[in-house]
Amino acid sequence: MQKKLRVAVVYGGKSGEHEVSLISAASVMKAMDLEKYEVLPIGITKEGAWQVGTTSFPTLEESLGAEKLDQLQSQLPAVTNIAKGKQLPALTNEFVDVVFPVLHGTYGEDGTIQGMFEMANVPYVGAGVLASAVAMDKVMAKMVCASAGLPQGEYVYYLRSRFFKQKEAVLGEVEDKLGYPCFVKPANLGSSVGISKANNRSELEKAMELAYRYDRKVLVEEFIPAREIEVAVLGNDDPQASLPGEIISSGDFYDYQAKYIDGKSAMEVPAKLTKEQTKQIREMAIKSYQALDCTGLSRVDFFLRRDNGEILINEINTLPGFTPFSMYPVMWQETGVPYSELVDRLIQLAIERYDEKQSLVTSLDK
Repeated sequence: MQKKLRVAVVYGGKSGEHEVSLISAASVMKAMDLEKYEVLPIGITKEGAWQVGTTSFPTLEESLGAEKLDQLQSQLPAVTNIAKGKQLPALTNEFVDVVFPVLHGTYGEDGTIQGMFEMANVPYVGAGVLASAVAMDKVMAKMVCASAGLPQGEYVYYLRSRFFKQKEAVLGEVEDKLGYPCFVKPANLGSSVGISKANNRSELEKAMELAYRYDRKVLVEEFIPAREIEVAVLGNDDPQASLPGEIISSGDFYDYQAKYIDGKSAMEVPAKLTKEQTKQIREMAIKSYQALDCTGLSRVDFFLRRDNGEILINEINTLPGFTPFSMYPVMWQETGVPYSELVDRLIQLAIERYDEKQSLVTSLDK
């Protein structure tokens, strides 16, 4: 009988996207075949405390249900040698075969926990330290995409210190360069947390002050009258792109409320595009994925301008929402890869990437 892979699913975290992470993690664990995997839930509280095994169950009960929790508990590995509280858990490759992080946003999608996995020498799902960090910082990602020749909308960005020292000058610069309406967002956050649309100077000032609550760097983008198209990318060195999907928001734009709360926004998969548009968007998605050196998975978001049909890259998400109703798994479902198979493939990609890295020479004595 083949040995089960021991998979640590890490979720929660000190992030504005903590609640989204709980839903995604529960969905991943529901989809995992317990005949193939030995699942170890590891939760991180909003305060940064680690909850291992059964101590993590209370946060999952609503999303997972009692029956699935019982199944998980019956196959839990011994966790006595994992440090608890705020100490670093011993996620070495001697104890865990692979880690499946389902941590959106700060400290989970920005390269920090990926660095911890690298130091622990354990395979993990998703992008590495560099790709995670660059993609998380929307300004840096725009710079990399620009160097790869990918078209984008106009933008400016400011550090908190400059904004609060030179507020009137900054607001004037935004008006001169972008005009109204414009969008304001924290540079290092996802799930549309802290994003606002500004139609005048008063709204712009309030929007920037809100965004600075979440990050020291704030991005301001021009308003683009466009359709919002997304593509899911899967793979390591030879990535594949899914059929594109379209977000039809219930609100003025696709904010946190529209994404997760009111349930009125629609996803159309596949998006109604011409064959040429579909081909171009999928190619651009892979080009951006490779430019950032992504591995495992990413969702690439685009604007399709309504006035002239130009396709512009918006951003790259290296750990997108992973509920069964999130765009990333839905797009792969429509492309022919069901949710449970997607989880399997991501785990295999993580192991393949780890094995390749282990083959590299790390000492001059070899």
